[in-house]
Amino acid sequence: MVGLISLLTVIRHTRVEEETGRRELLGSTVVGRHAPLAAALATVFAANLLLAVLLVLGMSSQDLPLAGSVALGIQFAISGWFFAAVGAVAAQLTAAASTARGIAIAVLGAAFAFRATGDTSAHADGGLAWLSWLSPIGWLQRIRPYGGDHWGVAVLVIAVTGVLVAVAVSLSARRDVGSGLLPARLGPAAGAPSLRTPLALAWRLHRGLLAAWVSAFALLGVLFGGVAEGVGDLMRDDQAARDFFARIGGKAGLIDSYFVGVMSIVGLISAAYAVQATLRLRAEETSGRAEPVLATAIGRLRWATSHLVFALLGPAAALLAAGLTAGLAYGAAAGDVGHQVPRLIEAALVQLPAVWVLAAVAIALVGLAPRLSPAAWVAPAICLLLGIAGAAVQLDDWVMDISPFAHLPALPGGGMAATPVIALLAIAAALAEAGLAGLRHRDLPA
Repeated sequence: MVGLISLLTVIRHTRVEEETGRRELLGSTVVGRHAPLAAALATVFAANLLLAVLLVLGMSSQDLPLAGSVALGIQFAISGWFFAAVGAVAAQLTAAASTARGIAIAVLGAAFAFRATGDTSAHADGGLAWLSWLSPIGWLQRIRPYGGDHWGVAVLVIAVTGVLVAVAVSLSARRDVGSGLLPARLGPAAGAPSLRTPLALAWRLHRGLLAAWVSAFALLGVLFGGVAEGVGDLMRDDQAARDFFARIGGKAGLIDSYFVGVMSIVGLISAAYAVQATLRLRAEETSGRAEPVLATAIGRLRWATSHLVFALLGPAAALLAAGLTAGLAYGAAAGDVGHQVPRLIEAALVQLPAVWVLAAVAIALVGLAPRLSPAAWVAPAICLLLGIAGAAVQLDDWVMDISPFAHLPALPGGGMAATPVIALLAIAAALAEAGLAGLRHRDLPA
């Protein structure tokens, strides 16, 4: 999540600025050609460093070893730095910010998939363990905070980050402002009749992102489901792993506890998709594309809901794909497809109330405080930090309860509790309604 936020922030302050024409205005002053790129990277690097400091202070306050806390902070900071550099390179390749985001997110997704497959294989037959070394996330994992504190790996990631920054600067010098190194494909001269409704237009704008996320989640489901039996062997031989998954999965069996942890991670990732799709509303507003639409008989609420359909149902489709493919992969290995598919689909879809709460936070910011809408990324970042670091270091319950994901039923294996699900849905509905009310009554653009 730290890497995702970092790469999106860099693209937002580089490629988006060129796409909207603001970069050209800035370039007409005495500002150097590479100043916007340098400023974006410096800001993101500083933010990740601040996150590391806060993480060190927070972990140290829990009476954890200082060296391990510093290693954990550096691990998070360097992860953000690396993917910020990936975002900087992607921003030089295409003229469209959406395409740049797609390229950078694809790199992040590939890194995660290689690391997950390689690490799981290392604890099973070891045949694919080498895949972890193809992933920067795999490199960072080898720092091993509180379990070795291997600082040399950090130097490797910093060096590769420096190379990527140098590549981004070099590519920036070889292209015109507003253009990308890869040629843009021209669209049709006239719009299709099917684009006459706001929902059809929103589908045209969101379909590529939706297809990419659903495909990525389907792949994650195959990976996580395919290695589940090997993870069971790992946890039977590793007390620390059993304790970790027991804290996440409660009283469920070993493999069920593994799937509880996996689905919570998948849910957090889908929250990033929900926030990204929601913030498309703000992007349409600031780019000026919303005004021609709203100049017709289409009202603000109808325009907004046409986009929010994808922000709310898109993550549902992605989670359904992850649960389905995980159930098929694990069920095929266990010889129990008919039983495992519905269980894992339910475990995936139960993440939706928490995902919708984070999407509703973004809706509220867009409607009530549009200039602060990028702060919507803070919510999934906090949830990720609590979900990963909190379970590992046993943070106090009141701290863990800040995350809506902490209140979800532990499925598969646990009982389905309706009360927390209904409460989360009510919170999401209240936040979304507040955001839409604000959008109806404020200036546009604001």
